[in-house]
Amino acid sequence: MHTELAATLPARPQLGFFARYLSVWVALCIVAGIALGQWLPGVFALLAGTALQHINLPVAALVWLMIVPMLLKVDFAQMAGVRRQLRGIGITLLVNWAIKPFSMALLGWLFVRHVFAAWLPAAQQDSYIAGLILLAAAPCTAMVFVWSRLCGGEANFTLAQVALNDSIMVVAFAPIVALLLGVASIQVPWGTLLLSVALYILLPVAIAQLWRGHLLRRGPAALQRVLDRIDPWSTAALLATLVLLFGFQGEAILAQPLVIALLAVPIVIQVYLNAGIAYGLSRWAKVPHCVAGPAALIGASNFFELAVAAAISLFGLRSGAALATVVGVLVEVPVMLSIVHLVRRTEPWFGHP
Repeated sequence: MHTELAATLPARPQLGFFARYLSVWVALCIVAGIALGQWLPGVFALLAGTALQHINLPVAALVWLMIVPMLLKVDFAQMAGVRRQLRGIGITLLVNWAIKPFSMALLGWLFVRHVFAAWLPAAQQDSYIAGLILLAAAPCTAMVFVWSRLCGGEANFTLAQVALNDSIMVVAFAPIVALLLGVASIQVPWGTLLLSVALYILLPVAIAQLWRGHLLRRGPAALQRVLDRIDPWSTAALLATLVLLFGFQGEAILAQPLVIALLAVPIVIQVYLNAGIAYGLSRWAKVPHCVAGPAALIGASNFFELAVAAAISLFGLRSGAALATVVGVLVEVPVMLSIVHLVRRTEPWFGHP
């Protein structure tokens, strides 16, 4: 089964040394980022301030390096085949829009209002919960391509799912957030949303397709040689992103370590919960692993730029909501990398196509 789909896929990427010591590199990058942020505060302040519509441009450049190898594998001639993966699309939509925002609201209420209430400032607890909800209400746009590539995901499915999620987000983000926060209306940071779609989908897809066409005119081997050559760039950019993110927030981490650690708990639980639901449903529905992996990762990851922008516009830069979304930024990369590792390790659960 699934032989037609499998025949169109490249071999799963081999991460080698990086994959074997994944937890070591993540830990080192976290420590290095915090240390460099304290040692070179001026440099990191300059880099953090280089942003447009709350999208940090140095991080965006690194994201481009990470996602180009995945986008080069997108073959628009095969996009029609995505219709065969409606089960995978349905599972991801279910998790993203019917489970994730509501599960985060429940977890936020449970941990912030009850389990950790004694250790969190009472005046900020509602704001923390709001930030957690904002974080969960928008599925990830850019980094999903990275996670999909690392777990051997099907490139066409990943692009189709991200584009569909972005279309739904335009109409669903504000009503869901308004419902869960109990307010009349939400002002969506349209600049952040639209710029991110252009920056992380439209432009890189267009450039990757032009580059792909140029390479394929020289034969499939030319495309594969380029993919092999740029793959280390992607890994290096991923590690550099970790250093930057933790460098930007090093002061906040050191100033409020307990608050950040406590807010990370419901976020981490929610990410693993939703990834597990999507992955388990995919296995139950007999979705091939090359679709189940990205389905789980798309279902679990968050669009943190939009969450940060919405939290700042609604509650202010120094609010608990803004801090909660920043914790989501810090959690995103290391936790998602651990899920990538689990997805790769559990590929035999899905059998062979």
